[in-house]
Amino acid sequence: MDFLRYADQSAGLLNADLPDVDALVAYLAGREWLHAVSTDRDCIVLRRFQRELRPVFEASAADDAQQVVDLLNELLVRHPITPRIASHDGQDLHLHAASKSASVAELLMGEALMGLASLVIDLGPTRMGVCAATPCTNVFVDTSPNASRRYCSDRCSSRANVAAYRARQRAEATA
Repeated sequence: MDFLRYADQSAGLLNADLPDVDALVAYLAGREWLHAVSTDRDCIVLRRFQRELRPVFEASAADDAQQVVDLLNELLVRHPITPRIASHDGQDLHLHAASKSASVAELLMGEALMGLASLVIDLGPTRMGVCAATPCTNVFVDTSPNASRRYCSDRCSSRANVAAYRARQRAEATA
């Protein structure tokens, strides 16, 4: 189980628009084995989970370490994880965040919570954020060495830098 990848995927899950099964299947690109078992109920459960998970990222962005830990612990109680040891090739043993009978929503929530819990333990509780670019509200996981990430993507970073540059140019022109 690659916990940092799961932590990063939790941000992707939170940023995903999941109005229906087609959108969920699109989100699950690269995980085709989950497409056929994705349901409308998974979408409903995941949209509720998104609302529950967002305050964790907001608390982290506000440098409220204790709130991050408290909120994650509450989510871990509300959404218990049943990990299992798995092997797809008979040799590569690894952990899955949910039992074989778990729904797609339970699997994704388990991965997200295990990933974020590991991130908090390994890198600290303030390694999640909300994009600083206006009007973006996407979230991200910051695994940079100096914990300096401020934007959800290169696109938002570039857009914010160009806007700041143009604002400086206008200020200089009027001065």
